[in-house]
Amino acid sequence: MNSAIQRIFPLGFPWETQDPFLFCVYHHDQFPKGNEEMGPAASLEGRNLGNDFTIKDGWRMYHGHRVPGFPSHPHSGFETITIVNKGFCDHSDSLGAAGRFGEGDVQWMTAGRGVQHSEMFPLLHTDSENELVLMQIWLNLPAVYKLAQPHFKMLWHEDIPVVNAGGTLVKLISGNYRNYKAPAPAPDSWAAVSNNEVAIWDITMNPDSTLEIPATGKDITRSLFYYEGNELAVDGKNVTSGKGITLTPGIKVGISNSSTVSRLLLLQGRPIGEPVAKYGPFVMNSEQEIQQRMQDYRLTGFGGWPWPYQDQVHPREKGRFAKYPDGTLIEK
Repeated sequence: MNSAIQRIFPLGFPWETQDPFLFCVYHHDQFPKGNEEMGPAASLEGRNLGNDFTIKDGWRMYHGHRVPGFPSHPHSGFETITIVNKGFCDHSDSLGAAGRFGEGDVQWMTAGRGVQHSEMFPLLHTDSENELVLMQIWLNLPAVYKLAQPHFKMLWHEDIPVVNAGGTLVKLISGNYRNYKAPAPAPDSWAAVSNNEVAIWDITMNPDSTLEIPATGKDITRSLFYYEGNELAVDGKNVTSGKGITLTPGIKVGISNSSTVSRLLLLQGRPIGEPVAKYGPFVMNSEQEIQQRMQDYRLTGFGGWPWPYQDQVHPREKGRFAKYPDGTLIEK
C-alpha cells in the first residue's frame, strides 16, 4: 500500500511549492501600536528600511519606509491570492482599484498582461498592538492566459464557506469539500477549470480532531503546510509544526491532531506543465517573453500610478471595502 507522504521538509521563507503554484509566503508580525501615519509608534533605528525582512522586536517593515508593506511594484503572467487572517492590508493598483481587507478576507488578483499594485499594512490601532497574519500564494497562468486582462476580486470572509468536519474547520478559498464549494475564482484562472482540481484550504484543527483529505486524480500535486501547532499524525506518521508535507496523489489522507490547535494550508492542483521563466515579479514561458514584458512595463508602467503615494494607505476611519476598476464600491 502506498504511503500518503512523499516527503517532509522544513518551512522556509518563502514556502516551497509545486506546479501549478509558484510561490507561497507566510508573514506573522507582532506590530506595535500605530502612530498618526498608521506606521509603527516605535523607533525604526537599526532597520534596513526599504528592504527590512529580518524580524526585529517581533516585526518587519518589508519594503516600507513609514508604513510596513510593499509599495507599488509590478506583476505579470500569474495570479496572487492574498489571505489576511489577522490585521489588514491596504490595496491600490494601476487599474484604479483599491481596497482594505483583513480579519479572514482574501484578495484574488490576476496580473495577466501586467498591473502595478501596492500592499501596505496599516497599523490602525493606536492603543494596542497590531498583529498581522498573512499568506500570499502565486498561482501560475498557462501560456494562453499569460496576457489576459488584469482582474481584481475580493472574497469576503462572510462569503467563504467554512466546513466543520468533526472539530476541524476547513475554509474553502478554492475547490470543494463534502457538499461545499468555494467562491468562483477569477475568470481566466487555472482554478476556474474544475478538472484542474485546484484547492486552497486554510485548515484549523481543534484539539483531538481529525480530517480526511479525499483522493485526487493521479497527476494532481498536493502540498500541506503545517504552520502553527505542536504535532500531527499524518497517515500515522508524527509530523511537528514548521514542516511542509508533499502528499501522494490519488489516495485519501487521514490526519489526527494532538492536544493543541493546529493550523495548516493545503495547496493542490493539476500541473500546468509548461516552461517557467521568472524574473522577480514577471513569470512567462521564455526569457524572450520576460524581456518583452519588462520592456512593456518600462514604456507603459502597466497603466501608470493614479495614487498620490507609492505606499498608498487609505484613511484610518475607512472600514473594509473594495473599489473596482469600473467604479463599483462595496463597503463591509
